[in-house]
Amino acid sequence: MKLSDEFRNIPLTHVKSIVLVAMLTGLTVAGRITFSFIPNVQPMTVIIIIIALVMGVKYGVLIGALSMILSNLVLGMGLWTIPQVIGYAVIALLTGIVIRPLFERIPHLAMSVYAAFTGLLYGFIMALWQAPFYGLKYFWVYWLAGLPFDMYHAIGNFIFYVALAPVFIPLLHKLLRKYYSVSI
Repeated sequence: MKLSDEFRNIPLTHVKSIVLVAMLTGLTVAGRITFSFIPNVQPMTVIIIIIALVMGVKYGVLIGALSMILSNLVLGMGLWTIPQVIGYAVIALLTGIVIRPLFERIPHLAMSVYAAFTGLLYGFIMALWQAPFYGLKYFWVYWLAGLPFDMYHAIGNFIFYVALAPVFIPLLHKLLRKYYSVSI
């Protein structure tokens, strides 16, 4: 799959951009809430990865943060919201800065493995945030205890990427070309 650089510099202050951010945030929130009955399995991470690939880091970070905050209004808000937002910001940054330049040379299956890795990375960031509360010497115990749930997240990400990327990436490109074909 090819990515276009034409959408990376769309200004966030444009009305079309605000509507697009709202729409993609709504999609991401709906996906997270819909799958909330399965622990740590939701399409949110994969949608953020795809947004960071197609639209760039700033959109990935913004939509990730908004999606987490808004979905937590339904699922439960607390101190854990901060590392959740940080976790998705790290995933968007890693995807946009490291993976995006190499994306055309990375096979679909390898990208699915990367998506699975981000589930483990997210769990590690969440555990790292908890370390000061439980003490650094208990960090590994805390992280290892949460590893089965991180594996659910990783497996879910793998499956969602396999299913969503071939459809969502071209669809997002088509949407962006349609609405940003005129100069803004």
